[in-house]
Amino acid sequence: MTVSVMIVDDHPIWRDGVARDLTEHGFEVRATASDGAAATRIARAVRPDVVLMDLNLGSSSGVEATRTITGELPDTRVLVLSASGEHDDVLQAVKAGASGYLVKSASVDELVDAVRRTAEGDPVFTAGLAGMVLGEYRRMADAPAPGEPPPQLTDRETDVLRLVAKGLTARQIADRLVISHRTVENHVQSTLRKLQLHNRVELARYAIEHGLDRES
Repeated sequence: MTVSVMIVDDHPIWRDGVARDLTEHGFEVRATASDGAAATRIARAVRPDVVLMDLNLGSSSGVEATRTITGELPDTRVLVLSASGEHDDVLQAVKAGASGYLVKSASVDELVDAVRRTAEGDPVFTAGLAGMVLGEYRRMADAPAPGEPPPQLTDRETDVLRLVAKGLTARQIADRLVISHRTVENHVQSTLRKLQLHNRVELARYAIEHGLDRES
């Protein structure tokens, strides 16, 4: 199926160029927006699969727009496309619900791959940024655990969760476990429901907090 995209950036030349590149690669660009308020309003109307979100939108905040969109539209994923690769910017975006973070120096091929993977539910980060995010989650794992025991996962769901935490894509997990891509997706969705999580970024964080990323 064609992946639908909305592009949010306050620079019209950049915005139009990204829209053209994605259209040429078979994506459906449903809308564009130049600020956070317009982004949230238009996203509610067009409900794209992926929102490409710049963080610096002049007087408005891409982080706040990301938080609103991911909160109101659970089927829409936000991929940040920003000139900044600063630690605080990346973490704020992820905490707001972004599924991934790409810097604007990425090539067109990297952008196309990132949008496709984001639509499939994979967390996607520019090289080096994923380690930063995972490192932050490891530090957060030192916080006291909630009093209630976690929901029980099956052995296979735990296997899939462990590989998600290691950064493998659904296809790579399928190859590793010798199961179908669809079966992996079913396990991921089942685990998300049991743990009351929203996306694979949160799933990876859960696995890291419980030490699953360190297990062989």
